[in-house]
Amino acid sequence: MGFLVSLLSVSLATAQFVSQAPLLSDISHHELLRDDFYEFKWPIRKVAIIGAGPGGLISYREFIQAGFEVRLFERDDLPGGNWHYSEEVPPDAPVPNADPAVGDFVPSLPPKEANLPYTEEYVDEDITVLLDRRRNHREPKPVWASLKSNAPSVHQQIRETPWPDGTPWSLPHQTLQRYLRAFASWHGINTNDDSPDVSYSTRVEQVEKRFRDNQHVGWTLTLKKFVQTGDRTSQATWWTEDFDAVVVATGRYNAPNIPNIEGLAAWAAQFPGSIQHSRQYRRPEPFLNKTVLVVGAGTSGGEIARDVNFHAQKVYLSTRPDNSTVPHFPREAQLGRVPENTTFIGEIKRFHPTSDISAGKVELANGTVITGIDHIVFSTGFKYSFPFLRQYHNSSLGPNDRAQPGIPQPIVTDGTHLRSLHLDVFYIEEPTIGFININVGMQSFSYAEFTSLALAKVWSNKAKIPNTPTLWRLHEERTREQGGYGRHFQFLGAKRNREKIRFFVAWLNDAAVRYGGRQTLRLGNNGEVLAIWAASRYGNANISELSDSSFAPLTAEEKADRIIDIIFSDDW
Repeated sequence: MGFLVSLLSVSLATAQFVSQAPLLSDISHHELLRDDFYEFKWPIRKVAIIGAGPGGLISYREFIQAGFEVRLFERDDLPGGNWHYSEEVPPDAPVPNADPAVGDFVPSLPPKEANLPYTEEYVDEDITVLLDRRRNHREPKPVWASLKSNAPSVHQQIRETPWPDGTPWSLPHQTLQRYLRAFASWHGINTNDDSPDVSYSTRVEQVEKRFRDNQHVGWTLTLKKFVQTGDRTSQATWWTEDFDAVVVATGRYNAPNIPNIEGLAAWAAQFPGSIQHSRQYRRPEPFLNKTVLVVGAGTSGGEIARDVNFHAQKVYLSTRPDNSTVPHFPREAQLGRVPENTTFIGEIKRFHPTSDISAGKVELANGTVITGIDHIVFSTGFKYSFPFLRQYHNSSLGPNDRAQPGIPQPIVTDGTHLRSLHLDVFYIEEPTIGFININVGMQSFSYAEFTSLALAKVWSNKAKIPNTPTLWRLHEERTREQGGYGRHFQFLGAKRNREKIRFFVAWLNDAAVRYGGRQTLRLGNNGEVLAIWAASRYGNANISELSDSSFAPLTAEEKADRIIDIIFSDDW
């Protein structure tokens, strides 16, 4: 009990942070805008939002309130993004990885000579063909049957619609799905609202520049809607729509990442169906009395190992060395929920397939060899992938290379990070493309409010961003400060998340005074709830490391930050 009281006092101490003055960097950003700022090449009135998860739904609200004409596109048939669970399983992840430009999907375009709108009708006597068409279009989400939120309900909500009193802290995915559908209904864009503002079952295949008199004046979206029309029939319709600006709110969990381990491709070919990515995991029953290897010890890996453990005969959990230089919670504490009978093993060096899977060998980096594996689940994260923006992918570039003059500076290279973005929101070369919820180590239900408000204010001239040379200079300074690009480039964590929100509040509220428009408030403090939640979820023995010698140099505020970091960590 003494530990819990101590931890609560740490959390209470962080509440004082709410009233502190803006960061110096916030003030300097305002100073940059006094002399020169970016001037948009055309007025922005019509905005496309891609994705109806939390980020897309919140963006819709912000843009409608700001007076824009908005169209929301969602390839699934319901709102909710990743929180729309279905028993439908995504297709196998490619081994090795696909290029990030097509890591999520390969765009499907109508014939070049076709007049739009163009429709194709399908009659599939084999029902599996029809189901594959539907699955490949909507892409089932990476949610399994027993999944619950890894954050308490008071920390996973949209401020406009707080949970009712008495809502349990632990939220099954079904509850979160209903919550987001209720939010969509409140704004009139649920599937049964028949709103002209939203198009479900519609995938954005391509986003291209739109020209008038050889001048870039906006964006043209090529869209594909897929619907099942009967027991064995379906149809796909393609058309285009023009917009002044585009919000990308498709999230980070679309293109599966499978590490390039020697012998893995041969193993996958030799033993079809024995390998799956965590996005395909649904239930533990298929692993009954099997030996399962889970690769990756982040949040998903640990939770899947926990779920499978009560059905499988044996579970191995492979972890990489915990050498990250980014602030994060200790790996051993993250694994506090994994049952003790799980066998922890180190990094995998090589797979040695044989004619019989039970004799196949898994060689570890320390020389240990394991046999008898029946199934492998890769909980190794996702790559950034925006196939509809293929022109802004360039996987030929090295970690810190720049594109040659005359070629667009890429947003995506190897898929581990995004670049060329101001505040991880505005594409520097074309700031009429914006991104929502692409950071790691933040709460998407709340962070999206600030980034979408920033887009809405800037695009309506109610806030300003610096000119293009200054945007590039700021981006290059950030890149140097973070030691170059890499898989932690978009990582925020508790401390930087708090600083970024303080920045957005200071900048946007100052802009409201200068140019008009609404102001916003910082988030409230839920430190006490987070402390109790973390202790109950991960165990006092693990969370107590916050006050042990390994964390002795940390301040009270930094110790409380670690609670948030463990909850929102998805590093494998």
